[in-house]
Formats: sequence, C-alpha cells, structure tokens
Amino acid sequence: MNKLTVVLMMTGLAVAAGPAQTYTGVISDSMCKLDHKMMNLPPDEKCVRECVRIGSKYVLMVGPKMYGLSDQKAPAAFAAKKVTVSGTLDAKTGMIQVAKIEGAK
Repeated sequence: MNKLTVVLMMTGLAVAAGPAQTYTGVISDSMCKLDHKMMNLPPDEKCVRECVRIGSKYVLMVGPKMYGLSDQKAPAAFAAKKVTVSGTLDAKTGMIQVAKIEGAK
C-alpha cells in the first residue's frame, strides 16, 4: 500500500466514527446506573467503585441514557461525580471513545 491509500483509509475511518462531541453527565457503573440503593453502600462514590471492582464497567449517565466509556482508568477519579466527557460516540455500540474527562459544575 502506498502512503496515499493509507491516508485515505484513515480519513474514511475518522469520518465514519463521527465528529468529536462533549457529553455532560454523571460517572456511574453499568450495573447500578443511577440507582445505588441495591448495593446498600453509601455514599454513591463507594458503590460505583465497589461495583467496578467486582466486574462492572464505568459508564456515563446522561439523564436516563447510559454511554459506555472506552477509557476505564480516568473515570475512577470521578466516581459518582458530574463530568464533561469529550470524545467520539459510536452510535451502534453506545460507546464513547474518550479523549478527555473533566469535572463539570
């Protein structure tokens, strides 16, 4: 393959993924989502971390909508906190390819 072919293929992949966007919501886990009463581990931050420790995944909850997060390390610092996630959403899988996570007001 020549360089032009590789560049064109990479450009096509970037376009297929869609533009980078920002999403503001709360970092939670895929098991509890927004309701942490089931685990009976107040506060919510402790519940989120414990659920992830036993196999759940960090997710971003935007209202009732749950988005998976490609980065499973950075969300640990924001468990049960409101954040803004920058990245690209794969609409088929509901997964955000995370570029950046920062606290939100």
